Amino acid sequence: MTDTSPLNADLHCHSHFSDGVLDPAQLARRAAGNGVQLWSLTDHDELAGAAQAGQAARELGMDFVAGVEISASWAGQTIHIVGLNVDPQDAALQAGLASIRDSRVARGREIGQRLEAMGVPGSYEGALRYAANPQSLSRTHFARFLVEQGVCASMQEVFDRYLDDTGPANVRIHWSTLEQAVGWIVGAGGCAVIAHPGRYTYTPVQADALYDQFRQLGGQGIEVVTGSHRPEQYRRYADVARHYGFLASRGSDFHAPSESRIDLGCLPDLPAGLEPVWRQWGF
Repeated sequence: MTDTSPLNADLHCHSHFSDGVLDPAQLARRAAGNGVQLWSLTDHDELAGAAQAGQAARELGMDFVAGVEISASWAGQTIHIVGLNVDPQDAALQAGLASIRDSRVARGREIGQRLEAMGVPGSYEGALRYAANPQSLSRTHFARFLVEQGVCASMQEVFDRYLDDTGPANVRIHWSTLEQAVGWIVGAGGCAVIAHPGRYTYTPVQADALYDQFRQLGGQGIEVVTGSHRPEQYRRYADVARHYGFLASRGSDFHAPSESRIDLGCLPDLPAGLEPVWRQWGF
């Protein structure tokens, strides 16, 4: 592209193949309708929607890169690493994601048992009704069921009361390691990006260690402008990108029209002075 105006890239969203509610083609139409020029579908630990998303994007005149958001454990917390422009057919990536999805199944059953013991019967079966892919069952699916049942008034209340990382119904499991997640992405020809860093509660020393290790493993990018960040965090993580030499990414983290903080394609531009992740792909 020769146009010097900012590119409307949205490189983080979810379909019903993980914890979103729309199918990939519906997401593509929504993104295109909001002016997105470069798009990626980044379902949690799943690439099943990539082919449909790519075809729909091309038909709508959008550029597309295949993506995925991988769950990883680091220093006692769950973090997410987005892989952009990956080969969806890469065998090692596919096998790694399958192993994570297997863990999700067992975790979902235990969350259901805990909620049942806390007076919310049928939680596992109820959450499954919201999951187009049972292997991608997540806390978000349970949250939708609890709101439907009137147990909580909002998704946020469900997480605050039951399902945040220290919540009484949450089940902590060991996802991939950071080394595995980055390795699968890089091995599949992709760019590894730390998703929504403002959501993690690491100390400054821990955060520095995370960024250092991520870079040493071959990680290249960090999300700066995302639906999970507040405006003041755009500036904070722009500084992180500059300090570590990370490429800057931008994505709404869109899940559903009624749940997401910001719609597809409606984020502000990246702060000045950053190298966008899409420059390496010629955009």
